[in-house]
Amino acid sequence: MRFIRATSANLMPHSSTYRGRFAPSPTGPLHFGSLIAAVGSYLDAKHHRGTWLVRMEDLDTPRCVPGATEDILRTLEAFGLHSDEPVIYQSRRTAAYEAALLKLQTNGAVYPCCCTRKEIADSALHGIEGPVYPGTCRDGIPAGREGRAWRVRTDNKTIEFGDALQGRITQHLETEIGDFVVKRADDLFAYQLAVVVDDAFQGITHIVRGADLLASTARQIHLQRLLNFPTPAYMHLPVAVNEAGEKLSKQTLAAPVDAAHPARTLMHVLDFLQQRPPAELANYDTKAVLDWAVANWDAAKMRGIRTLPAS
Repeated sequence: MRFIRATSANLMPHSSTYRGRFAPSPTGPLHFGSLIAAVGSYLDAKHHRGTWLVRMEDLDTPRCVPGATEDILRTLEAFGLHSDEPVIYQSRRTAAYEAALLKLQTNGAVYPCCCTRKEIADSALHGIEGPVYPGTCRDGIPAGREGRAWRVRTDNKTIEFGDALQGRITQHLETEIGDFVVKRADDLFAYQLAVVVDDAFQGITHIVRGADLLASTARQIHLQRLLNFPTPAYMHLPVAVNEAGEKLSKQTLAAPVDAAHPARTLMHVLDFLQQRPPAELANYDTKAVLDWAVANWDAAKMRGIRTLPAS
């Protein structure tokens, strides 16, 4: 995948038809890194007089933590981040994903795969996110085996898109990712398919999220084209990393955000997003901080930045 520095032409247009979203997975409480994505997506939507939605990506049930959904929603409320429409839950949208898979099956865009992770790792080349699927089942499942998952076919074309902060991005799916899973062996739908179906369903026009998801975007655009869905505009924000250079996450033991002092925490988030709020804002409430941030939002200050230390 190749990164070219952004220019002012990549910045998102001013439009009241803007529809953005924040889509957390309830695998634990919100940490500083996820709050950055929430605030960044909210500010970009509101600065453009748009609609901001919250979607709960709770499809991967083995990873979901009981009570995390409610905790995340309470935390967003404490920071003044209110969804403009009712929250939707992926766990309740299985029928929509089934319909999308059926369309892909009808068009011959997907095929069943019997391969295990070990088999793929033993026979595949290494790509940008692990082993590249070698195409073992592309022309049919080997005799005596049964399909365990569904994979979407990639092709020899390069997918290219303009990111508002990270510039022109190109990715060759066939060699860098390979045919990827859209329905898993455990019968759960994969993130890549669910997010594309949900963005289309909600009419999302602009996706603002962390740069850790930049490599997923080409796969999502590939699915959008196969399903005749529109492709939103993309903006990938800098990712917060710890002292070891690791992305803040549950796996790296990132601490929950301080919701007891939301205005102070918001100031920290705005500094991370390079917005540099005036120090005196710390003496005001959360609404005042958000109002200032919406009015003064300047995403271009983050242009070309992929990672930043959390503190």
